[in-house]
Amino acid sequence: MPLISGRYSILSTACIHLLLLFCVAEYAESGMIVQTLPGFSGVLPFKLETGYVTVNESELFYLFFESQGKPKQDPLLVYLIGGPGCSALNGFFFQTGPLLLNTSDYSGGLPQLFYNEYTWTKTSSIIFLDGPVGTGYSYATSSQGYYTSDTESVAQTHVFLRKWLADHQEYVENQFFIASDSYSGIITPVLAQAIIDGNEAGLQPTINLQGIVSGSPHTNYSLEANSRIPLAYSLALIPRNLYESAKNSCNENYLVVDSSNAECLEDLEEIDECIDPVNDENILDPKCAELFPKPADDEQQVRRSLIAHSRNLRFPFFKTQDYWCRNFEYKLIDIWANDKSVQDALHVRRGTIKQWYRCNNSIPDNTYTYNIGSAADYYKNLTNYGTQVLIYSADHDLVVPYISSLEWIDSLNLNVDYAWRPWFVHGQVAGYTLRNEYHGFRLTFATLKGAGHSPTQYKPVECYNMFERWIHYYPL
Repeated sequence: MPLISGRYSILSTACIHLLLLFCVAEYAESGMIVQTLPGFSGVLPFKLETGYVTVNESELFYLFFESQGKPKQDPLLVYLIGGPGCSALNGFFFQTGPLLLNTSDYSGGLPQLFYNEYTWTKTSSIIFLDGPVGTGYSYATSSQGYYTSDTESVAQTHVFLRKWLADHQEYVENQFFIASDSYSGIITPVLAQAIIDGNEAGLQPTINLQGIVSGSPHTNYSLEANSRIPLAYSLALIPRNLYESAKNSCNENYLVVDSSNAECLEDLEEIDECIDPVNDENILDPKCAELFPKPADDEQQVRRSLIAHSRNLRFPFFKTQDYWCRNFEYKLIDIWANDKSVQDALHVRRGTIKQWYRCNNSIPDNTYTYNIGSAADYYKNLTNYGTQVLIYSADHDLVVPYISSLEWIDSLNLNVDYAWRPWFVHGQVAGYTLRNEYHGFRLTFATLKGAGHSPTQYKPVECYNMFERWIHYYPL
């Protein structure tokens, strides 16, 4: 895979493409208000708007939730889901949105919904975006339009945001943040730099970008893959003698191994036997179905390990108190989002998609090019702009190990604002945090104790408290 490095090699291309897209694309259609949803009793207790924004040959679908607090003062977020190819509804139902699926007593039919008291929309307005094209309800008007890449995703999202704000002028002055999860972590700082460059170039409307909030963020393929074994050791998944042997025989490089290094290969095989039965997303959860391909040396496979697959599961519907698997919840969202009454309520254009997927596997497999190898350098660039950044990580996640995030954060050579310490929710340790700064740039890092990938799905109470404090400039 080509690895593009350096700020201008990507952004010059992205900015040129952005200008071309503005020349050929029409302004966004106004969204439509949704007052009721199948499965929810009564009128929705929040403002929900859905719609499409045209970006060249793409029609990007979004759900917009206005803040239930003070919408004129509260920040505006765009929420980018992982994958690539995981839908906006994945973030809406399982991470930060105002509704939850009732998974406790499902017995068939259309799943029921109830209000999420820990939704981030209590204190911010959020745009959940189906991107890149081919994700969720987004679609292309030509077959060629489905071919995209990391940098193309940045350009598409950049155009989407300026066109959406042009059509929603009442939010132009609100503080704006990019929020992301998992794979979209590699898109986030590149998009932030593109927005800054676009503002400086005079693109309108100006986006009042203040910062980034990113959970379990994919940032560097090699760093994350190489951190799995040290984290597995620290979590007591492999014994000390095996870890020390592999550490020495592989010279602490577990990703690219010389085929002649028999000792290293034998150690890695034994380690794999220890780790393989464990759920990579959260080592505390049962591994009831394969959600990720088995890790491999091939970088393409490492990238695909960040893709949360939406399988056509064949198990019967069961009571969660008898057996439990997180994929059961994912099956429920498949049922709900593919229901025609749901799609009509969301104003999805009929005939534009054949099947809705929580995570569309065909995007990474067939039509997506991974061309940003590392996003760490972009964070280094952002230190010049006073950007506020929150990186939060699960401490039981082997997909994006938190120690890999700490490593690239250390590489930024920032000043220590406060050192590693616990942070609390309701008097209990929720995780550990540190904060670094550089001339107005401030990066807060936080772990979520006992959480998996993605943290908001596993620790909604703690994540809401963390977000509410940070977004309003309070220390954790």
